[in-house]
Amino acid sequence: MSAIGSADPEVRVITGTLRGRTEDGVSVFRGVPFASPPVGALRLAAPAPAEPWDGVREAVAFGPPPPQSRLLGSSWADDADGDWLTANVWSPDLGAARLPVMVWIYGGGYMYGRSGDPLFDGRVLARDGVVVVTFNYRLSAEGFGHFHGAPANRGLLDQVAALRWVRDNIAAFGGDPGRVTVFGESAGAGSIAALMTMPQAAGLFRRAIVQSVPGLFYSAELAADIATAVAGELGVPPRADELARLSPERLIDAGDAVADKMDGHPQWDRAAYIRTPFAPVVDGEVLADTPWRSLADGAAPDVDLIAGHTRDEYRLFLALQGDIGQITAERAAAALRELAPDPEAYRAAYPEAGDERLYELVHSDWLFRMPSVRLAEELHRHGGRAHLYELTWPAPGMGGDALGACHGLGLPLTFGNLTDGGAAGLLIGQDPPPAAAELSARVRAAWIAFATTGDPGWPAYEPGDRFTWVIDTEPGIRAYPEEISRELWAGHDFAPLALRLTP
Repeated sequence: MSAIGSADPEVRVITGTLRGRTEDGVSVFRGVPFASPPVGALRLAAPAPAEPWDGVREAVAFGPPPPQSRLLGSSWADDADGDWLTANVWSPDLGAARLPVMVWIYGGGYMYGRSGDPLFDGRVLARDGVVVVTFNYRLSAEGFGHFHGAPANRGLLDQVAALRWVRDNIAAFGGDPGRVTVFGESAGAGSIAALMTMPQAAGLFRRAIVQSVPGLFYSAELAADIATAVAGELGVPPRADELARLSPERLIDAGDAVADKMDGHPQWDRAAYIRTPFAPVVDGEVLADTPWRSLADGAAPDVDLIAGHTRDEYRLFLALQGDIGQITAERAAAALRELAPDPEAYRAAYPEAGDERLYELVHSDWLFRMPSVRLAEELHRHGGRAHLYELTWPAPGMGGDALGACHGLGLPLTFGNLTDGGAAGLLIGQDPPPAAAELSARVRAAWIAFATTGDPGWPAYEPGDRFTWVIDTEPGIRAYPEEISRELWAGHDFAPLALRLTP
């Protein structure tokens, strides 16, 4: 890392001059505002343009993480300045002409996450010839609470604002604004699926890589009822003007309190079952419908797509909740009843599966596997080009094969950061095996080839062959491996989760 001085890289963006750092041969700029802090008069509002500055702005530190849930142990300081909406750029060559650009959108259940996570450091990717961008967006009740007087899906609107910043400024970092690929995992992938069909995001990216797309989208009625409960925790009506008088910390903590008590709200139906209070809202304005329905209506045929999932998506959640070896017949039956299109057909299709395996399968399929596959299918069906993958390489962390090819395993492989000490340590282990580095290099090469040319190196999805890149110790191309589940879900409508009407 270079010392502060005249050799440090500088760029001029629309709002002013930035001074970054050179790290491992890559020019890095951190904490760059892409929108004004969403505080004061801008609290719970759509993002506003960033204010210009005079002189040279030091861009060496990540901006503060956005306010977020503490339920999974995340910590954050309630930053009174609210300078959360910042971006970070890694460029291999500031003087280059029109390098491909890869813009990362983090996951975290729409409740937690930050662009400054060491897992998302873009140096390894950038050294392979792309400009990498990460950014923060508002989360939990701040970003997705459906309150009266506030625009819906503020977290998605933040993402649009970041992509507009990329369009307007990335050439200064050597990037091509006409060759932008968005990539993300879990809630980040769900966000990208939404962005693909949002008029506000049209033309802001050419390609998309979605890793483990969640099927969670809420009706306006369901989201409003949850928002009313959040405001009730604070003793105020669910109106933006009332809630904006309270600190973000109090609003986020109220969202966590509601998440803890969701099983006491049967009217929230499947949202209560999975204990997830926030997700993108089908409000009819920011988001017209779920991505699958919108694609069926012809949205986004000009966006090329890679979509995929891990084989054992839900295994990570079983492990984190201490449920491995603890799933009873009653819990398996409840999961099938709540989530499966046809519980008895599920049992018949997997006759050798025990209770825990059925429980894991239906959660994996409903939450991530089938939404990911259907996104590729719908895009292809309506004139777009999609490539499908499945990650089957078992995570070597947590003492061997306990996690299988679980949710999140693709993150260290995507960025090449195998020793960050956090998620990578959990999934890959403290001493990554050589196979992890080899597989990461293959994944990165495929993603970068796609961002550069639109061809990741394996055939596009077709209903006849369903060619899929199966990512394992020796990756290969074969027919989609989860055909049993795909057929079980073939007639399922990925509709917004709705408010259950009580008699």
